[in-house]
Amino acid sequence: MGMPITPATATHSSSNGTAEAIMLELVDENGVTIGTAEKLAAHQPPGRLHRAFSVFLFDDYGRLLLQQRALGKYHSPGVWSNTCCGHPYPGEAPFAAAARRTYEELGVSPSLLAEAGTVRYNHPDPVSGLVEQEYNHLFVGLVQAPLRPDPEEVHATAFVTPDELAERHARDTFSAWFMTVLDAARPAIRELTGPSEGW
Repeated sequence: MGMPITPATATHSSSNGTAEAIMLELVDENGVTIGTAEKLAAHQPPGRLHRAFSVFLFDDYGRLLLQQRALGKYHSPGVWSNTCCGHPYPGEAPFAAAARRTYEELGVSPSLLAEAGTVRYNHPDPVSGLVEQEYNHLFVGLVQAPLRPDPEEVHATAFVTPDELAERHARDTFSAWFMTVLDAARPAIRELTGPSEGW
């Protein structure tokens, strides 16, 4: 059976039940909001710098929760990445967006979610031809409840130690932005998990 294909112009439903284009918040190099753009348009070359977030959740053993993106997603389908990443709606606080999307994708609310700085990057995706020009707000926290992943968003999940991550990263395909956001979040990750976990 083939996987359902999500059109690149995927929409979300508004409160009155009509579908709207997903809009992203455009920012300048300092992260100041300068406008909005439709999601796909913002990712077409050369890309437009927009606000995003990345979440890194850990279990009580200091293992990082990875997700494999659903096979039907228009951008980087089937690749492994950090716990959750996405885009705030225009005007939505990144912290609120991070907690909301973690719950929507994985069916669990993060514990002790904390801000972990920002990172700005420009990653072309050679497969899709799309470009990630992102001003990314980083968050770290704990996951202390059973996962209930949404199969339309998440194909698989895994908890990994640093060594297991290295093995997996050498073997499997990861998102273009994964190492950039992981490295940027490492100081906060070490603070959360403790130095002995090796992050």
